[in-house]
Amino acid sequence: MPHRASFRLAPIVLALACAAGIANAQTGAVTATPTQVRPEVDKAYTQLMGAPAIQKLLDAVKADHDRAVEDLKMLTEIEAPPFKEQKRAEAFLARMKALGLADAKIDAEGNVVGLRKGTGNGPKLLISAHLDTVFPAGTDVKVKERDGKLYAPGISDDTRGLSVLLSWLKVLNDNKVQTVGDLLIVGNVGEEELGNLRGMKAIFRNHLDIDGMVGLEPAADGTVLMLGTGSHRYEVTFKGPGGHSFGAFGQVPSAIHGMGRAIAKIAEVRTPSFPKTTFTVGTVGGGTSVNTIAPDARMAIDIRSDEMAPLLETEKKILAAIDEAVAEENKRWNVTTLSASNKLIGDRPGGRTQSDTVIVEAATRSNTAFGHKTLLSGASTDANVPMSLGIPAIIIGAGGKTGGFHALSEWIDVTDAWKGAQNSLVTVLGLVGVQGTSAPLLEKRAPRRD
Repeated sequence: MPHRASFRLAPIVLALACAAGIANAQTGAVTATPTQVRPEVDKAYTQLMGAPAIQKLLDAVKADHDRAVEDLKMLTEIEAPPFKEQKRAEAFLARMKALGLADAKIDAEGNVVGLRKGTGNGPKLLISAHLDTVFPAGTDVKVKERDGKLYAPGISDDTRGLSVLLSWLKVLNDNKVQTVGDLLIVGNVGEEELGNLRGMKAIFRNHLDIDGMVGLEPAADGTVLMLGTGSHRYEVTFKGPGGHSFGAFGQVPSAIHGMGRAIAKIAEVRTPSFPKTTFTVGTVGGGTSVNTIAPDARMAIDIRSDEMAPLLETEKKILAAIDEAVAEENKRWNVTTLSASNKLIGDRPGGRTQSDTVIVEAATRSNTAFGHKTLLSGASTDANVPMSLGIPAIIIGAGGKTGGFHALSEWIDVTDAWKGAQNSLVTVLGLVGVQGTSAPLLEKRAPRRD
């Protein structure tokens, strides 16, 4: 991943994180040069943390902890497989309405969307968590408690984020805290698996006036995701006439042999280590029997990079390798009857929010206020969409210690999790500003056009 020799931030560590959970760092970390955030950022957070109204609000987040955990359990026990998030969306919408967003609704894509308006003339900040989990329909999602932890598939990724959004809405309304900017509160669909970020793509397609995004995901205290790893996924199908393994030998090409040639060529593709760019043939299948020259074969390919240019270059090489393999297999038997077709089944645009932007410095300064060093990280998340559009976006933690992402043994320890909810809320408040306390740090952008 390309990075600068130093950053205009408080002491940080730069690392990449896996897409399964941004708290799970997968690469070696390097220490960045210690510097300071810009004065206006420091001033805003000094004002916020020193304001009695904000301290009262943070006390309210702590007091709301037990109720928020009940929301967490309730939502977790409503299964939400990819493309089947509706029941959870309906429950989340009902809670949003009960907590004061009467005009909240479910949009055409299935996202739950509610707007908490500011005093006017401020920025519009999207705050979000995703509704969907990786687990298929029928998975046991009953929350079980043992050893001080709550266990259930999807409980941390990302149901905790949903429950924190609801807690924020409650305490802001109960304490009549008026932000300057608008808060667009969203529980979105399509973050996991082949959802292809469809929910977030719809949000930014339908709301052209969003000025920034803060998303909640399971992450260790101090984590700020500011790099969106892009990915393309292909399903490739090989077709041939097929035939008897003995009788038709020498007359027809094998779809599986052709695919094998393609895989061997793909395995030889070279990618840069910096920015990190990867590929894999993740699944294969095909054929009808051991004594049949295969009439069909298929494989799925995953291509990822921290920058779009090397991703597209790697994609070009891989698709060319497939064409070459088909040509070689046909030439082997002096025929033209083997073919290959590809279908793009995964498209996650990549991007980044520069480390010296206000939104990253705001999260860093908030972390400092709560005693945390900042860890800059990257992964494939909902923030990829705004990053690809040049809109400042970060992902931060929702509070609590978590583990077992994407496994049936997924868990969360909510002991003192309210501290993380406080930290991330303060990040948000600094960006949109609080009437009578601090001005918004996030700049208003010119509305985008389709």
